[in-house]
Amino acid sequence: MAGGSAIRGSRVGAGPMGEAERGESAPRVWISYWCANGHETRPSFAEEAVPEAPALWDCPRCGFPAGQDEANPPSPVRNEPYKTHLAYVKERRSDEDGAAILDEALAALRARRGGR
Repeated sequence: MAGGSAIRGSRVGAGPMGEAERGESAPRVWISYWCANGHETRPSFAEEAVPEAPALWDCPRCGFPAGQDEANPPSPVRNEPYKTHLAYVKERRSDEDGAAILDEALAALRARRGGR
């Protein structure tokens, strides 16, 4: 016998179905969005939310941004590649600064070791 406190024959979310129990659903409007790959997405919005409908929508097939103009879909976002710590340091410091810091660190290290 299965343990737990679940009621036999039910599932999560089970309950009476129908608009009488849930109330009237809002009138819906479907808006088409197209991505750069030509995929069409048609999410539905409440009629009263249409003036505030988003200009861009993520394509569920490829993840590119999709717009409402089929002839001119938005271009895909270019992600910058991962930068290493060294790449960030090189953005902040010139080669001369790096050489000066290295010389200073080596001099301090040699002083601690006794001048070897």
